[in-house]
Amino acid sequence: MDGRFTRRQLIKGTLAVSLVPGIPVAPARRYRLDVPTLPWPAANDIVANTTIPAFPERSFPITGYGAKNDGKTDSTAAIRKAIEACAAAGGGHVIVPSGGSFLTGAIQLKSNVDLHLEPGAVLKFSGDAAKFPNVLTRYEGIECVNRSPMIYAYGEKNIGLTGSGTLDAAATSSWNKGSDRAYLETLVAKGTPPEKRVVPGSGHTMRSAFVEPYACENVLIQGITLKNSMFWQLHPTLCRNVTVDGVSTDPSTAHSNTDGCDPESCDHVVIANCALGAHDDNIAIKAGRDADGRRVNVPCQNLVVVDCVMNGNWGAITCGSEQTGGIRNVYAYRLTVKGDTKFALYVKSNTLRGGFSENINLDSVTGTFARNYVFVTSTYNNQTGTTPPSFGPFTISNCASTKIAGKTFDVSGLSAAHVHGFSVANSTFEGVSDPSNTLKYVDNAKFTNVTVNGKPI
Repeated sequence: MDGRFTRRQLIKGTLAVSLVPGIPVAPARRYRLDVPTLPWPAANDIVANTTIPAFPERSFPITGYGAKNDGKTDSTAAIRKAIEACAAAGGGHVIVPSGGSFLTGAIQLKSNVDLHLEPGAVLKFSGDAAKFPNVLTRYEGIECVNRSPMIYAYGEKNIGLTGSGTLDAAATSSWNKGSDRAYLETLVAKGTPPEKRVVPGSGHTMRSAFVEPYACENVLIQGITLKNSMFWQLHPTLCRNVTVDGVSTDPSTAHSNTDGCDPESCDHVVIANCALGAHDDNIAIKAGRDADGRRVNVPCQNLVVVDCVMNGNWGAITCGSEQTGGIRNVYAYRLTVKGDTKFALYVKSNTLRGGFSENINLDSVTGTFARNYVFVTSTYNNQTGTTPPSFGPFTISNCASTKIAGKTFDVSGLSAAHVHGFSVANSTFEGVSDPSNTLKYVDNAKFTNVTVNGKPI
């Protein structure tokens, strides 16, 4: 044994649970994941305990339900029929075949359905806003009703989005606009329940995420490429057991706030072997915003990020700023950071947002950084309230840089809310423009075998 979990082998067995009475159960395809043994026992436990869904070996090609691969014919209804047939049969694979592009509106996944894109297959999402019906979602940490993400699921179990095809949201730029979170904040202040915070038709606009499983269990997103996103690219929300493997997200600067992956209020998330491009954070871990975040009050916890390339212009690993429900137990290992990424670790909140980020760990995270290696701020956007955030401990080990345009470490708590532990070990930081470090209101800071520009801290 070499200590690795097997990856992407399609292991066919007879996982046969009778999902629909009277319908024979096909053998199941179990997707696997290639993850090295991690330097933290708790992180290995997270990987081992994050359930990857299995799907019966039945295929439902969307072309069999009327989908056309000419990039012009609306295939929304055909894809929906294929998904419904697959779910009714007890699950399987809805196949988007190679050899062209399919125009579609929103796609809503159902339990036990794997939407599988064959090599070269393209799903082109429509510029017709009417093809994206209203659904319950979370916009920047606040629950509301907005136009559906391109791919959405609500309350489903065992769902997949797999293969090696491409999702292209370029045409959605005609309707997928806006950032009027302030309107939602006025509704929250009035006590308006989430189902009545309806954005379309309100005179206000807020963008929809690209792929968003909401309140789902056992989610697999593997192998696909996302292009031309308008907003957050992968946004699993209030989910349990999420695996994101071998996915490429869009690094284009054409649109802002295109975070690569934003797990929000999720439990057990593994993100592995990905090329995460973004015009914002590569991975932004979230848990709700302000009063609405306190109402929902669900943390984001037990996350592993491993063997990824980060090419976004803010944080490689970011906690917040929407972290009111709290973030804990994050393990990031063997990440390569390139481009204009500002921070390896970016943790941000304030006394309005509150929340916590605790037990955050980076090991073997290397590359170039456009500002600092670690930036922790308790006064984000200068917003104030009565709920100070709780930060720490943070641990950094076996890490390195070839360039840091600012300081290596800029870590600040508050006089009434210190950072509870910051330790760095066995790390070498070169190319640092400002070799001084800021540690303010930080308890138990510890540096072991750490150098900055060749000089020990």
